[in-house]
Amino acid sequence: MESTDPLVIRVDRARCLGAGMCALTAPQVFDQDEEQGLVLLLNARPPQEQHAAVRVAAGVCPASVITLA
Repeated sequence: MESTDPLVIRVDRARCLGAGMCALTAPQVFDQDEEQGLVLLLNARPPQEQHAAVRVAAGVCPASVITLA
């Protein structure tokens, strides 16, 4: 059963490799900037229905730049 607690997301753009896995996995929460292709956090506190996708995105990030709290 998924937690109903708020999910707070942080990203470390300085370590981002621009792989885009986060934007592909949770496009409502993550995107990539047009200049360097680095992660853009669209919603640091997404609604409950997006939590599962965010957790997957954090897990597949090759640089581990997504932190969930």
